[in-house]
Amino acid sequence: MTISVAMGNLESAVRERGPVAYVLTVSELGAPHVVRAEVLIGESGLVATVGENSAQNALQRPRVSLLYPCRSADDYSLIIDAIATVVPDVAGRQLLLTATRAVLHRPAPAPEPTASPCSSDCVELVFRPPH
Repeated sequence: MTISVAMGNLESAVRERGPVAYVLTVSELGAPHVVRAEVLIGESGLVATVGENSAQNALQRPRVSLLYPCRSADDYSLIIDAIATVVPDVAGRQLLLTATRAVLHRPAPAPEPTASPCSSDCVELVFRPPH
């Protein structure tokens, strides 16, 4: 099931899951690069502290994703697609992330299969077409 929800609910979902997520970028060879990172809510969006490889990937291919895995069998994973801007930081590199889409996903049958774009029970939190 997909339901559009206000952007404030994305912030709430991120806060609920804590400061750690997986950041997914794409290498120059087109392979996924996945790292565990600290992700905080900043004034302009989400901010992830990453290493050099993730930063270089994001500079070249700024469309990235965040994954907050489910915390229990009946929980949803939070998946956020974003546009990344790389910002140098004392501790490494930071990605300033502007969400373009976010969804709560779990592999359970959709309550209303005809209303869902997939066969899972999904709740769309935000969708903004990328610039």
